[in-house]
Amino acid sequence: MLQFYAMNELLFCIQILLIVGFALGALKLGRAALTGWVVILALIANLFVIKQITLAGFHVTASDTFMIGSVLGLNFLQEYFGKEEARQATWITFFFMLFFVLVSQIHLLYEPSPYDTTQTSFQTILSIAPRLFIASMTVFFIVQQFDIAFFAFLKNRFPHRSFALRTTVSLVLSQFLDTLLFSFAGLYGIVGSLLDIIFVSFCVKLVAIFLISPFMRWAKT
Repeated sequence: MLQFYAMNELLFCIQILLIVGFALGALKLGRAALTGWVVILALIANLFVIKQITLAGFHVTASDTFMIGSVLGLNFLQEYFGKEEARQATWITFFFMLFFVLVSQIHLLYEPSPYDTTQTSFQTILSIAPRLFIASMTVFFIVQQFDIAFFAFLKNRFPHRSFALRTTVSLVLSQFLDTLLFSFAGLYGIVGSLLDIIFVSFCVKLVAIFLISPFMRWAKT
């Protein structure tokens, strides 16, 4: 029988494959699908960050691969549809994240029916949402603007380098910035060990990025 963390690692790999597969599918569907993909993954990442899991014996959040997928979608948009489309996707994501924060807090204000059994669960998940989403929206905006600018620099400076290589380099730097900023802004005082989260989350992101990178050549086919 697989140990708990071994099962988590298997699920982690399956999750990466799903994200890559759907990212490539969104690319084939076009600009609107990619924009929707960026928005959905950003929302999922900020919900799933609340849950802590164990990977290789370390306590980390369960959302790292989703944020990578969101940035990957931005890189696809910039590579195939232009820098302005990627910037617009960032603002659209920001807009809908703000909407989610507002409606989630209204949802908590509803008086539950005597037959309702979900209010406690919603309070557990959504009561810390304002802090997480405010921190995330701020960090997301900073990181995505950095990624868009840095990816454009790589594209102009190294036009003959492969998309996979440029994407890998931009993802590594943007995810380091994302991990550092969001860990302090969104998770300080919530998680058990902030240093573990920063170190291991970035390592997990590195693993995810380098597992995703070989599939990027398919984006050109």
